Amino acid sequence: MLVGVNSILLFCAAFFTGIAALFVPKVTQRYRLMLVFAGAYLFSVTLIHLLPDIFSHAEKAEVLGIYVLLGFFLQQGLEFFSHGVEHGHVHVHDKQHAAAGGTVFLALSAHSVIEGCMLAYPVAAHEQRPSLLLGILLHKAPEAFALMSVLLCEAKKARALILLGLFSSATPAGFLLTRYLAIHEIFSPHIFTIMVAVACGGFLHISTTIVFESSVEHRFNAKKTGVAVAGALTAIAVELFL
Repeated sequence: MLVGVNSILLFCAAFFTGIAALFVPKVTQRYRLMLVFAGAYLFSVTLIHLLPDIFSHAEKAEVLGIYVLLGFFLQQGLEFFSHGVEHGHVHVHDKQHAAAGGTVFLALSAHSVIEGCMLAYPVAAHEQRPSLLLGILLHKAPEAFALMSVLLCEAKKARALILLGLFSSATPAGFLLTRYLAIHEIFSPHIFTIMVAVACGGFLHISTTIVFESSVEHRFNAKKTGVAVAGALTAIAVELFL
């Protein structure tokens, strides 16, 4: 029952937020603040939940740290194809950026499958908390909005909606596939630990990029700093009390 609910939530968070891009003419300040909140939340969940969990189960912590670094730089490579859409970097009037809609879709879909894999991480299955699910849901919303904004620049609405539907299915697909592999013990827990370490590196890259890019010329902005702190405190509260 819970597996089905999680899958539906993951799909709807991406699909219906992407649909909203049809009715929003431009990226607003409120959208940017939502990105900051999601970025700070995701960063905090990675630090206080994911990394402590995988390192507590690691035989060689220094080797696992290498995989975290690999994930960080792998995400940097993915952004060469996605143009930073996974952290809401939208340039709807840039023709070169818009022309890469198909590549952006493929890069973000690959990233989304990895996110889904993390939710079925078997080592922590006995102590699964809602903080990671909520973090991914918060992250999927602006990601889908940004992707749809790019797709609408180069594709007809019907094609953009089909691609949005496929993208929205990527995270649930990764979640269900990994759960199946875990139940049938096709992959060892060690392999899944490595996968989560790589994903953690990607999350660190995405979340820190969101927070640092949120201020023009890196100037101090009290409102965005307050939103970032609120995101971090929300992650701590969810982790401690839910």
